[in-house]
Amino acid sequence: MASRGLDHWSDIVVVIIYFVGVLGVGLWTVFRGNRGSVNSYFLAGRSLTWFPVGASLFSSNIGSEHFVGLAGTGAAAGIAMISYEWASMPLVLLLAWLFLPVYISAGVYTLPEYMEKRFGGHRIRIYLSVLALILYIVTKLAVSIFAGALFIQLALGWNMYVSIVALLVTTGIYTILGGLKAVIYTDTLQTVVMTLGSFALVGISFYKIGGYNNLQQRYMEAIPSIRNSNSTCGFPRSDAFHIFRDAETGDNPWPGLILQSSLGCLWYWCCDQVIVQRSLGARNLSHAKGASILAGYLKLLPLFMMIFPGMISRALFPDEVACVDPEECKKFCDNPVGCSNIAYPKLVLELLPYGVRGLLMAVMLSAIMSSLTSIFNSSSTIFTMDLWRRMRPHAHERELLIVGRIFIVFLCGVSILWIPLVRSSQGGQLFNYIQAVQGYLGTPIGALFFIGVMWKRMTEHGAFWGIAIGHTCGIIRMGIDLAYPAPDCGEPETRPGILLNVHYTYFGALMIVITSTAIIIISLLTTPRTEEQLKGVTWFTRIRVEESSRNDVEMTKSEEKKESEAIENVNKNEENPTDDAIDVIHDASDDRPLWRRWVDQICGMPTKSHSEDDPHIGPEMTRMYLKESPKWRTVLNMNAAAGLILTAFLYGFYH
Repeated sequence: MASRGLDHWSDIVVVIIYFVGVLGVGLWTVFRGNRGSVNSYFLAGRSLTWFPVGASLFSSNIGSEHFVGLAGTGAAAGIAMISYEWASMPLVLLLAWLFLPVYISAGVYTLPEYMEKRFGGHRIRIYLSVLALILYIVTKLAVSIFAGALFIQLALGWNMYVSIVALLVTTGIYTILGGLKAVIYTDTLQTVVMTLGSFALVGISFYKIGGYNNLQQRYMEAIPSIRNSNSTCGFPRSDAFHIFRDAETGDNPWPGLILQSSLGCLWYWCCDQVIVQRSLGARNLSHAKGASILAGYLKLLPLFMMIFPGMISRALFPDEVACVDPEECKKFCDNPVGCSNIAYPKLVLELLPYGVRGLLMAVMLSAIMSSLTSIFNSSSTIFTMDLWRRMRPHAHERELLIVGRIFIVFLCGVSILWIPLVRSSQGGQLFNYIQAVQGYLGTPIGALFFIGVMWKRMTEHGAFWGIAIGHTCGIIRMGIDLAYPAPDCGEPETRPGILLNVHYTYFGALMIVITSTAIIIISLLTTPRTEEQLKGVTWFTRIRVEESSRNDVEMTKSEEKKESEAIENVNKNEENPTDDAIDVIHDASDDRPLWRRWVDQICGMPTKSHSEDDPHIGPEMTRMYLKESPKWRTVLNMNAAAGLILTAFLYGFYH
């Protein structure tokens, strides 16, 4: 595919301004707050408001693979895959209303830590920790680097190695130094850039094609000129503008699609460290709920931000984007399987004026960087709090902070080493492989956590062997998938019946049934934990904030002031880094060399070599987090209901 590259001064200036802005926000956050404790570094001191948390939930989920892969799916097959985005609304609300109060009540940093507190024993925590790190490193890093490199290399002509290393260095600096707070505030900026930039492309694209009605007509006519005249290969799907497709013959049968995009993705939105950690950093439960509502509304936008632009790209450039002849496809995108993945980059190159192309480059950089920082921060938290503390149970706070930062450096190195593998892999095969790994290994986790939160009778044996059985079934199916890839259009079908007759979305629902059945049967055959052992770790035994006698009266101003002062005390020194720095430098009792004091200040280390701070979350912070004003509880419930109604309307409109 020919590329003009990013060679105009206005585009380059926009990208430079973007890089300076992101690095500036990251470093401002680094030197603004106290990072010298485990709670501050990994959970931002639980001081964040709803807007940055909600923006971070969205940008952590939306990566470069969405702009490349989701737009490509829209170009190839229409809008059905939007169900995975829209089903996020009820799931992210379920996180804040059902799961988060239990996680907070349990006083945990990570989801594997919650499993240990819920069931006792160590093996379930170690199992889930190792599984999470493998999934993050092998799939999430690969997705972000692959899709970002594809955009950078094919669309804008940048050298892939230089681009990825520059991204890793930039994100690594503020992620290593600043922790979760730096990640969330830079994610907020990147969410704004992604949304504004992508809608600039949407507006120009719809203007070019003449509106939505013209898109419907021209998409259905977007057939490549070079194809086998005796086959239907290259024809758009007749149901391209519908989500619900035939339950037996559809490419995404509607019952399986609904089940997999909702129940099948429960693990991602409610039980995955990357998402949950952001909500744990919120100031209180009301802010966490507000963040979930914001993220849910933002997840309704990808139909307009990504899928419709992909479909417009096919309508405008059918020979390139919709090619089916292997030689033609190789000429356009160096991939004989198909070129739908170039749909979004093609629009950027062909339609956007100078300057705006630079803005779209910033959009892609935002998507890549927000994904990478989320992976770095959450992986570091799991490794430090679940695995390192297991190996060194008496590790002091300074050691935990150093280990967390070093692990991020390790992940940056792994990312760079991954680049040659990305280059040597066929794009479509790699992307499908990643989706398969996440689906087959992630789906049973949702069943595990949901039953664990809602059923007190569930035991450790049921949890461990239930998830092991579920993953065994998933790995067997994944192996069959990889051994028998789908034939190209026009080639004979040779796959075994289990692949042909059981769509992967139906198999995902079957995995939930198998895992849940195994958990229930094994739990009923083994000894449950006592009520005392279950205190704080299930929905029915969670810690509840005592209601005052004025139960139905709003919190008074004096009460609000007391609560704010309590939060400020918990997060002391958060707003006065300069005074802290002066204290560090001039403290007469501190015998550290001057250079050591400055390094510790920049890196956010405790002033003492062996901090005595308890890395566990105390009951006072738990009570403050769970306390809600009756007025805001009602407002949030109404907003959540409105979001669900809007989502149902969109499903009905595009059924």
